[in-house]
Amino acid sequence: MRKNIKLTAGIAATAALALGLSACGTSSDPSSSKDKAAAADKPLVVAASPTPHADILNFVKDNLAEKAGLKLEVKEFTDYVLPNTATQSGQVDANFFQHKPYLDDFNKKNKTTIVPVVNVHLEPLGLYSKNIKSVKDIKAGQTIAVPNDTTNGGRALQLLAENGLITVKPGVGTNAKISDITDKKGLEFKELEAATVPRALNDVDAAVINGNYAIEAKLSPAKDAIALEKADGNPYANFLAVREGNEKDARVQKLAELLNSPEVKKYIEDTYKGSVIPAFGAAK
Repeated sequence: MRKNIKLTAGIAATAALALGLSACGTSSDPSSSKDKAAAADKPLVVAASPTPHADILNFVKDNLAEKAGLKLEVKEFTDYVLPNTATQSGQVDANFFQHKPYLDDFNKKNKTTIVPVVNVHLEPLGLYSKNIKSVKDIKAGQTIAVPNDTTNGGRALQLLAENGLITVKPGVGTNAKISDITDKKGLEFKELEAATVPRALNDVDAAVINGNYAIEAKLSPAKDAIALEKADGNPYANFLAVREGNEKDARVQKLAELLNSPEVKKYIEDTYKGSVIPAFGAAK
């Protein structure tokens, strides 16, 4: 009897070991067709700024995604940090809110591994004012609000320099900081988080505002800006981005294709009328 108990226990242990190994083999094979099918069937969750990013994504969701076999979920964020941290942690699958200089700076500072997938549009940065109608009317002693993040702040200073309002050190480019201004021409500067700059328009003489936040504040970059970035050769196209390694996700590839479709190009042109510009060449 004791011998039989030992034998039975041995068989049970062997079976348990085999089952454990089998289970480990199954769960550790993320490339299995079953896992791929399960992933492909899940909604693709994309973090986005409300305007125009979420608007564009919702156009895709409502008009193009179902036919393409894509389940799309859009989560709106109102800042420039959480979309990347949520993408890195896997809380969302992708994001759509930023340009390459900002992403490069973010990855470097936060040791994240977010990568661009496809360019979608450009939002020209503009200088706005409640009372001033022309750049030439800006005078010494007045205050200009600018974004306080590294890339958009430098981009704002370059816009001011290009319009003769300041001069900056040669070669600093879009990495320019307030300390790189060599001649402020009597102007004062107020650095604010990009999302809050439009709300400061009543408190300053002028403000440099990102295109998406200008649109949210009911400003038209094409009509209301007293100075506006040029589109030609502009490196600030906004793109769909994912954590490195997820670029080939079939759902991401489907969304990338839809975001560069003729339908999306027409939607951008018809909706924003030059305030947002397609950054791809799909035919109308």
